[in-house]
Amino acid sequence: MSIELKGVVAEYVKAMNAHDNGAIVSAFAKDAYVNDNRRHIAGIDAIQGWVAKEVVGDQLTIDVREVFDHYGDTIVIGAYDGTYDKTNLPAELILTSYFSVRDTKIVSLTIIFNQPSPY
Repeated sequence: MSIELKGVVAEYVKAMNAHDNGAIVSAFAKDAYVNDNRRHIAGIDAIQGWVAKEVVGDQLTIDVREVFDHYGDTIVIGAYDGTYDKTNLPAELILTSYFSVRDTKIVSLTIIFNQPSPY
């Protein structure tokens, strides 16, 4: 059952769609980590570099399709678009983002290109 996007995750998505570098970075805790495309990006300085180059730099947007709560973590499924290299990617790139939030800040974000399960 999909839920409403709210709190710092909603702020992150809004800032991402607006390409607002400062607002995106401020959504994260100083010791947060991001795992994007099998890369571990740890700490606010590294996250700031990732945001500047790959989120704002590639003008990423997300069209949120579903939002789930899983024991306090937020799972967002959405269609991503931007100016990144789309070679060998599907026409509509659907990614799943797993957010963990503590004290109103994102402490971890894992972004995965999930494949359908046969189960």
